Amino acid sequence: MGCLIMTNETAQQLIDRSNRLGADPKNTNYAGGNTSAKGTDIDPVTGEPVELLWVKGSGGDLGTLKESGLAVLRLDRFRSLVDVYPGVDREDEMVAAFDYTLHGKGGAAPSIDTAMHGLVDAAHVDHLHPDSGIAIATAADGEALTTKIFGDKVVWVPWRRPGFQLGLDIAEIKKANPQAIGTILGGHGITAWGESSEAAEANSLWIIETAQSYIDANGKAEPFGAAREGFGALGEDERHVKAAALVATIRGIASRDKAMVGHFTDDARVLEFLASENAPRLAALGTSCPDHFLRTKVKPMLLDLPANASVEDSIARLKELHDEYRADYQAYYDAHATADSPAIRGADPLIVLVPGVGMFSYGANKQTARVAGEFYLNAINVMRGAESLSTYSPISDAEKFNIEYWALEEAKLQRMPKPKTHQGRIAFVTGAASGIGKAIATRLAAEGACVVVADLDLEKAQAAAAELGGTDVAIGVAANVADAAGVQAAIDATLLAFGGIDLVVNNAGLSLSKPLLETTEKDWDLQHDVMAKGSFLVSKAAAKALIEQGMGGDVIYISSKNSVFAGPNNIAYSATKADQAHQVRLLAVELGEHGVKVNGINPDGVVRGSGIFAAGWGANRAATYGVEEKDLGQFYANRTILKREVVPENVADAVYVLTGPELTRTTGLHIPVDSGVAAAFLR
Repeated sequence: MGCLIMTNETAQQLIDRSNRLGADPKNTNYAGGNTSAKGTDIDPVTGEPVELLWVKGSGGDLGTLKESGLAVLRLDRFRSLVDVYPGVDREDEMVAAFDYTLHGKGGAAPSIDTAMHGLVDAAHVDHLHPDSGIAIATAADGEALTTKIFGDKVVWVPWRRPGFQLGLDIAEIKKANPQAIGTILGGHGITAWGESSEAAEANSLWIIETAQSYIDANGKAEPFGAAREGFGALGEDERHVKAAALVATIRGIASRDKAMVGHFTDDARVLEFLASENAPRLAALGTSCPDHFLRTKVKPMLLDLPANASVEDSIARLKELHDEYRADYQAYYDAHATADSPAIRGADPLIVLVPGVGMFSYGANKQTARVAGEFYLNAINVMRGAESLSTYSPISDAEKFNIEYWALEEAKLQRMPKPKTHQGRIAFVTGAASGIGKAIATRLAAEGACVVVADLDLEKAQAAAAELGGTDVAIGVAANVADAAGVQAAIDATLLAFGGIDLVVNNAGLSLSKPLLETTEKDWDLQHDVMAKGSFLVSKAAAKALIEQGMGGDVIYISSKNSVFAGPNNIAYSATKADQAHQVRLLAVELGEHGVKVNGINPDGVVRGSGIFAAGWGANRAATYGVEEKDLGQFYANRTILKREVVPENVADAVYVLTGPELTRTTGLHIPVDSGVAAAFLR
């Protein structure tokens, strides 16, 4: 009978405290800050008690921290590192030394902030990035404000890059100030401590709340200055229309060096900031807290036109500002890089601010893009607080560079897993709530794409999207592909949800199996409206965005074997599939100059999981061929060369290959996915 291994009580208290602190965004930003606890456990080798340090490991998030996210270190061995510390010029070497102090196996890698926790003589330590605390930390007279606000309970620590030396500094400050409960770290955040988990948490919250209360009671009424005439927020509908009109261009701007996924917000705090007279000055100063600018770059790109500027003028100016931004970022890199610095990682902005409209943020995936936007909102809050009491004064560009291009940060990036083939790509799949479309959406999401599940039935589209993951992975939208306005609304929703579009799959379809004399005009129009006209409308709306992005892309048509095969009792369906097939050839020629590939897939006999077959087409085809409906899939398989039934996942595989990295030179192609039907061979 096995035994249940229980989490150490001290470690569990730390996890619970961390989750509470991380659950409230006023305490710290996503994945920001770290917490620790010191206690004892039994050494499994000696059977004797041993002093340990449990500390949140590198890359984790306090709000969702679990035991696996903790690094566990032998406290005696860790403190012995002080004796071999080679000095501040070589402090980065100490991070590798942390590994020699680890206890047990598994757990997270120790972060650069571990020294702050291990060397401070307190049982429990919290290091957090609250907006109110960073506002004091980035105020020009932050040291004086710290004394004025907190008295001798909180001590000012001048800016120093996180590392072993900062841990030594804070340890010495605590020793010299026994009455203190924590520190304000210049340009960075706060650190608090206590002899119990409850005391450390209470001290952290007291610092955060006291700072915010002081700002609220003593801050200026207009910390960002007066509102600029003409730069105020547009109405909500007008904002979203303009955002949708600009977003493809802005995504292209953010993706010149590397394809990015986007996020849009028109949060009232963003709009207020952009309307203010001091927004240009403050935006140019950039962010200060390392967690902020590592995700937002050192500063955003701010459109310097009023809210009512036309879309055309805005696009033209954004492109000019992009060239200026890239030149400025290159100059920043050149001014501070040394022979040992990592190569420049790209000069495009990650935050683009448009007065009256909102903020566009970018990252390698949707979560990263969303978090970048959240971090810049944190930065706005910080600037508001600092400007309320004083003048916002972030750390210097040289110090920012030393963080952004730190060898330890570069090593962290190099350890990240290789991205999936479709990471950074945004897919729009019609008819994706069931059958072939759902299989395609599922495969693309599994390969790293952000997916928009478009379907006539919104509820089913949203349910299918939810199966793929949260809204950082997929969303469901309503789309009547036969209605131009509905199609444009669905494409706009895609652009605003993920920042752009890269991959379109025209899959929506239906079929009515009737001979010529029984096919009505209504039958003909319905099938052509959904498939021929629908594919045209979707491709047209998507192509506009693809061209504006300037990033190439893929358009896939799910056509049919019947586009080239003359089957019985099938005039309307086969004719519209032939229309789709020729659209592939026409658009491959027309869109090729923009780097957009257009290809088709000709499936046949996809019975299992098919919405079309379940809606009556299966019964009609079974009757036409004189077989039981339940045997229709096998009937189709038996008439093929390979004698294998085709399922939706086989079609999804073809979409994956056509849109993946292996077929970048293929366009205008139709791939049969039919197990081999000689009569449908392409000639």
